[in-house]
Formats: sequence, C-alpha cells, structure tokens
Amino acid sequence: MSIEIKVPPLPESVSDATLVAWHKSVGEGVSRDENLVDLETDKVVLEVPAPAAGTLTKIVVEDGTTVVAGDVLAILEEGEVAAAAPAPAEKPAKKAAPEPVESQGPAKTSPAVRRLLEEHDLDATMVEGSGKNGRITKADVMAFLKADTDGDVTPGDTVPGSVDVVMTGPAREEKRVPMTRLRARIAERLVEAQQTAAMLTTFNEVDLTEVIALRKRYRDEFEKKHGVRLGFMSFFAKASVEALKKFPAVNASVEEADIVYHNYYDLGIAVSSDRGLMVPVIRDADQMGFAEFELALGELAKRAQDGTIGMDDLTGGTFTITNGGIFGSMLSTPILNQPQSAILGMHAIQQRPMVVDGEIAVRPMMYLALTYDHRIIDGKEAVQFLVTIKEQLEDPSRLLLQV
Repeated sequence: MSIEIKVPPLPESVSDATLVAWHKSVGEGVSRDENLVDLETDKVVLEVPAPAAGTLTKIVVEDGTTVVAGDVLAILEEGEVAAAAPAPAEKPAKKAAPEPVESQGPAKTSPAVRRLLEEHDLDATMVEGSGKNGRITKADVMAFLKADTDGDVTPGDTVPGSVDVVMTGPAREEKRVPMTRLRARIAERLVEAQQTAAMLTTFNEVDLTEVIALRKRYRDEFEKKHGVRLGFMSFFAKASVEALKKFPAVNASVEEADIVYHNYYDLGIAVSSDRGLMVPVIRDADQMGFAEFELALGELAKRAQDGTIGMDDLTGGTFTITNGGIFGSMLSTPILNQPQSAILGMHAIQQRPMVVDGEIAVRPMMYLALTYDHRIIDGKEAVQFLVTIKEQLEDPSRLLLQV
C-alpha cells in the first residue's frame, strides 16, 4: 500500500518550514519511525519519521524547498523492502565525490554535523560515517579533514547549492550564501527590539569570592548526591529570582498599552548552538533547588545543541540570562528578548585588585549588565535590582544548596 509522507503539524505561530536534508534516497528501504527528512523552522529542526516499514518510491519535494503543514513530501510503499534501484529522475543527483574519495551513499547527518560540513564546504558523500547505520558524526568530519592531504578535496571546494566564488584579485575571494531561517529570525527580532523598546543598560560588579569558595567546598558532595555538576548559572538564576520578587516590573512584559505582571518565574537561558543562539526556558525556576535547575538546564542545552529542542521549550520566558563570559567577554550591553522587559548579562571572571576593609586584595570579579525597557522600569528599580543580585552572590549562604 502506498503511503503519503506529509509535513506534520507545525508549532504554533510557525507558518512554514524549509526542507533541509533527505536521509533516504528513492528505492531505499526504511524502518518504521526511522527519520526520513529534516525540516527547519525559525527555531527548531523537525524530524519526519517513517509511519511504517517499506521502500521510498518517490521524493516529491527537493532540498531547500519551503513547505507548509500537510504538503506531501514523498511516497512510501509499505511492506517488504523492494530491491529496485533508485530512479535517477525522481531526485536531483548529488555531487559525486571526487577521486580518490568514494561516495558513501545518502547523507546521514544531524543538524550539528551538517553545519560543520557547510563551514568546511564539504559534501556529505565525501565522508564515511562511523555511526549507527552509517550516520556521519562530527568526529568523522574532523578525521576526514585531518586525513585529507592529497589535495584532491580541500575545504573551500564548491558545494551543491552554493554561489560561485567571485575572484577579486590574488588570494582574495567572496562567497554569498543565504541566511539560515534561524539566523534571519534572530536578526528580525533584534531589530524589532531596538525599534520597539526604550532600551537602557545599567552596570555593576560582583565579588565572587564566596560563591567560588562555596562551590569548591561542596562541589564533589553535590555532584555525588545529585549526579550533576554545580555550575555558576544556578547561583545567578536563584539570585535573579530573589531580585525579581522584589522588583516585579523587571519580570513583567508590555502588551500593546498594558503592562502584564507575572507571578511566576520562567527563566530563559541563552545557549549557543551550531545553528545560532537559542534561549530555552526553565519553567517555575523559583520552585527549583540548585540540582533541579542544573539538571533542567543541562537537558535543554543538550537538546538545543543537538537540534532536537521543541518550540514549546523556547517560548514564554519572563526574564533572560545570557553569559558572554564563557567566550571571554568582559562587558556588553545585551539586547532584550521581547516581550520581556529585562535581560541580565554575565561576563568573564577576572582577578582584579580591590579595596577590602581598607586594604588592597585580589578578588575574582565579574561585571554585570542589566538591559531593561525604560518604558516600564525606572532607573532606580534597575539599579536596585542589580544591587540585590550582587548582595545575594556576595553572601550566598542565604541561598539553599540542597546538599
């Protein structure tokens, strides 16, 4: 029996998606629930599994095509896998791997691996997959790049769908590629925030001596008991929740002519992924202990980096924390994650000379930045909000560790 493979229902507020990669070719056998194709939306990558075992007999939509819910993507013949060879006319042939590299068949890649292939301008057919069912891993790509010394295939070779390199002189080149849907959406939201909100940033600094000492003292016991590492983010999240309780406008949002005050604390934590910046949301952070928060953050961050995070995990936050310090940033002015009214920026921890009780002492210091919507948050509230966070972190004995 022939089965139509269709675009599944898309997340709320998402009108369409882009077909980014087929994992099966015409004539190939598939197992039930095996991923056939990846669809990219503004925020997440959706996998379309096979509804039954059988043979893929026709591919209707090619890579790069924009689709909507209900569109037919392919035809699957249910039942015993057919031995017929793929029909060349059903799908455009991929670029053949140049000699001496042999094609390894259809690309079996995750979104993260595809990004790595794109960065080095490689066709997936050039790399032999060592994963399950021949799936290509990041390690496979890196091993290929390291082993490729014969000069036949090098990073920078033209890949299918890319624009030709324009030579403008010796050792000078340009390449034009379209933005990904996620990058285009990020750009749109950043410009919208700057044009809509009255953004202002205030700064403070925090001495993390006590937090570092506390982590060092309880780190091993905490990890042994809870099975998760005790990170800095949970301290900042707990301190932020306490400050949000004191200054509810910072936890509010603007909807047309109304200010919406939230009596819950859903924290968005900015996470860098191969596809770009994502902000997964940890719900009811005020009701979580340190271990619960660290476990939830680790799970969401992993799914964001793997490209398996859902739209529901990326929407509805009331306050955002971003940590540019992991990349070495000393100071920045983060942009609001609308419709939220504020965002906290963490930065690199640096040993600096400070005056403590009238004497010079070297202390681990971090600059904090709070960007806020001046339409609903006064400067006094913003400054006091940061001071509250500073006080919580410089005296963390008031925060419950659950060890």
